[in-house]
Amino acid sequence: MDAARQILATHRSLSIFLAKMVACYAVWFVLYDLWLLPDGRIDTWLSHSVASMTAGVLQPFYDTAFADGRVVWITRESGVNIANGCNGLSALSLFVGFVIAYPGSWARRALFIPLGLLALVVTNVLRCAILLMVSHHIPQMFDSVHGFHALFVFYVVIFLLWMAWAKWGEPQNDASGGSDSASGGAGAAQPTLATA
Repeated sequence: MDAARQILATHRSLSIFLAKMVACYAVWFVLYDLWLLPDGRIDTWLSHSVASMTAGVLQPFYDTAFADGRVVWITRESGVNIANGCNGLSALSLFVGFVIAYPGSWARRALFIPLGLLALVVTNVLRCAILLMVSHHIPQMFDSVHGFHALFVFYVVIFLLWMAWAKWGEPQNDASGGSDSASGGAGAAQPTLATA
């Protein structure tokens, strides 16, 4: 027990960061499980938005691409469902939790969080577009791309954003002051085929 206390005392800033991360995710877990998930509106809105944006990205290449609710289609026979776990909400919350927990000025957080969220949404839309093209052209590769490759790229972007925040969030000579800080992965889409 004394060794654990000594390690925590030696690594005080790490201990504070980890405590803030745990607090952030405890609040998010309670908020999401007790209110947002049963209500369903945020997940539905985000899934529909990702589907619509994915169709928009694909339309210059596939004039038959369209979104219908949570499902984005290349053709009437080839589509991908943007389920709750695929809409990126858990990854967005993970990113926000990290930025809030890691030291930095609130003014910089107010700029960095929206830019980071936008980058993650764009990444998820591109991920879903790639998954749909794979499902349409080489369906035998869908599980491999869906299970690892696309998700890996998505989390690389999250990691790069974290690195950017750690470097930019609170520079050594931040004259604006403010080192105030306080407190699912995007799953991958499942193919849904319509009958013609």
